[in-house]
Amino acid sequence: MPERIRKLFAHLVWADDRVLDALSAAPAIEPVWLELFGHILGAEHVWLARLREEPATVAVWPALSVEQCRALARETRAGYDMLLAGLDPAGLGRLISYRNSAGQDFRSSVEDILLHVALHGSYHRGQVASLMRRGGAAPAATDYIAYVRGVPAAPRRPPDR
Repeated sequence: MPERIRKLFAHLVWADDRVLDALSAAPAIEPVWLELFGHILGAEHVWLARLREEPATVAVWPALSVEQCRALARETRAGYDMLLAGLDPAGLGRLISYRNSAGQDFRSSVEDILLHVALHGSYHRGQVASLMRRGGAAPAATDYIAYVRGVPAAPRRPPDR
């Protein structure tokens, strides 16, 4: 298993936990924040089911509470931990056949699916952070560099006058 994929999934876990903490700390939660974060977790679950070649038990756009998000994140994390622990370099090239939520059939390599899962979550976590900031809540800093450095990125400064 390439180290970069392990690091991306360690970041995914770390980032999902940070968003959960930020949502839990928010004085009020806008439904769209949970909708987007639930989608991240639902997609992580659906892709794991596809990799295991079994039916998904959670929708790609589930309606979840913060605690349901936390439980799904734990369950899915354990599944990816098991999958990655048993994956050898040859397994990364294995093709997975699946049907997407629009009913289209595809075949993708395990490596491409894993990279998609990591990148998809980053995209939507940024949306959640932006919406939280606009809604007056404190979003989580989930940039990859913040994860590897162990220090959040520099905050946005007001323009000089």
